[in-house]
Amino acid sequence: MPRLKVQTTARQHEYEIRIGRGLLKSAGRNIRQGLGKQARRAVVVSNRKVFELYAPVLLESIERAGIEVVPYLIGDGERFKTMGTVEGLVRFLSENRLARTDGIVALGGGVVGDVAGFAAAIYLRGLPFVQIPTTLLAQIDSSVGGKTGVNLPTGKNLAGAFHQPSVVIIDLATLSTLPRRELTAGWCEAVKNGAVGSLELFQQTSLFLTRLEKGGALISSQLEQLVAAHCAFKASIVAADEREDTARRDRLSRRILNFGHTVAHALESVTGFRRFRHGEAVGHGMLVAGELSKDLGLLPPSELELLRQGVRLCGPLPPASGIDLSDIADAITRDKKVSRGHIQWVLLQGIGHPRIVNGKDVSPGMLRQSLNQGLGKGQGVKAYD
Repeated sequence: MPRLKVQTTARQHEYEIRIGRGLLKSAGRNIRQGLGKQARRAVVVSNRKVFELYAPVLLESIERAGIEVVPYLIGDGERFKTMGTVEGLVRFLSENRLARTDGIVALGGGVVGDVAGFAAAIYLRGLPFVQIPTTLLAQIDSSVGGKTGVNLPTGKNLAGAFHQPSVVIIDLATLSTLPRRELTAGWCEAVKNGAVGSLELFQQTSLFLTRLEKGGALISSQLEQLVAAHCAFKASIVAADEREDTARRDRLSRRILNFGHTVAHALESVTGFRRFRHGEAVGHGMLVAGELSKDLGLLPPSELELLRQGVRLCGPLPPASGIDLSDIADAITRDKKVSRGHIQWVLLQGIGHPRIVNGKDVSPGMLRQSLNQGLGKGQGVKAYD
């Protein structure tokens, strides 16, 4: 069973990532270690679908560890990642009189992890919490690193806090019940990690996806190794730049993880968080960022084609048809990565070689062309000029 250590900046916090199959049965012991000996109660935050599938085994394991379990269910989907959902959860924690020695367990995908983690960060100025991600995207990305938060009507992830988990438990068996689109969304994040991480990680991901396309098994030792590699990459970034220092522009800046996310967040926002799963939007966003990288003379056409092939291997993406690209361009200006009045684009000089580019170097015409090529070509979107 792969085990990884995450050590945050200045060694202020350290926790373990455990990866394997069937880990829910023994999760109680790991949760006890993460929350500490004084933990008396734990609120398990989930959504109804995931709770019905996996809560019976998990709750029994937690109770065997001597921790009383109190469940709390939220709505399923990005549109429930709101301040209202967090407020409801925090009120529930207060009504149930959770103490600072108690904790929260997030059982679900990225939305559950973000909401539970944000509530844990602000209730009593900080409760310990455990991440048990059940989607591929959450397992390789959002559960690691301590970013928590919610969306506002004006944009994606505009309210949040850094709050590191006490332990991350990744049971790969939970992926067996995921719908195809959820897997596609996760693979898009995996391709993103490879694109900004290293050519080796990109090729390892592409090779696994090619095997899947030919009928290979999903739940396997190869998947364990791949998920561990992605978590190790994310852990290395967190160790170097836990809180995303806006002054950093090097390849270990946490900002490089935003590759593809500028357009992705805009796509999610203008469609009311209903058309695209987050990873699907990232898939589209990477294609636009790749086009922009090429147009700026940073990315050779052959490398752009490698990126396109990687995204294609993830699976079909919902088309961006019927969306006015001028609305996307407008939403980009409200992205949380705006600094000193300019968006900070994460682009590529090659696979595994990210570069942060100030938005002032991207002309409106260049952005228009990249959006039209990356999103509009053949998809029936409303181009703008």
